[in-house]
Amino acid sequence: MVRLNEIRAGEVAVAAPVADDAGLVYIGRIHTPWTDRLACPRQGRLDGPSCRIELFEPWVAALDGLAAFARIEVLYWLDASRRDLVRQSPANDGTTRGTFALRSPVRPNPIGTSIATLVAIEGNILTVRGLDCLDGTPLLDLKPDRTLFTPIAPPQPGDFETES
Repeated sequence: MVRLNEIRAGEVAVAAPVADDAGLVYIGRIHTPWTDRLACPRQGRLDGPSCRIELFEPWVAALDGLAAFARIEVLYWLDASRRDLVRQSPANDGTTRGTFALRSPVRPNPIGTSIATLVAIEGNILTVRGLDCLDGTPLLDLKPDRTLFTPIAPPQPGDFETES
């Protein structure tokens, strides 16, 4: 993984297009123990340190019902990551892989995602375990872990489609 914006042997960078097609809204801030990319874990651990997610108004009301889930998916914007590599050398050994074959934070749209253990919700603050991002990372979305979620809406025809 490229951690300090260097280009390693064999890596390929491109000119990133101007971002003008998405209107993302930061709905909160994530507070973790890590302030340095070199100390931040590569993957979150469900037994990792407690982290806090601060949800901004008017989104606090959207937490209703989330406490019923033991794990949640946290989506966040990796604002300290570069966005221009199409081939990366995570082992720094000269061999490269395409960005989409890696879980590196260096991506065209640096969206991070973690499955986190939900420890507590108190007002607009969630306490979780399992994150892998820097302190102050912008929050994009929260969802129940899909493996624990049963759709509430009535089924629709596409729900039952299989390969024919």
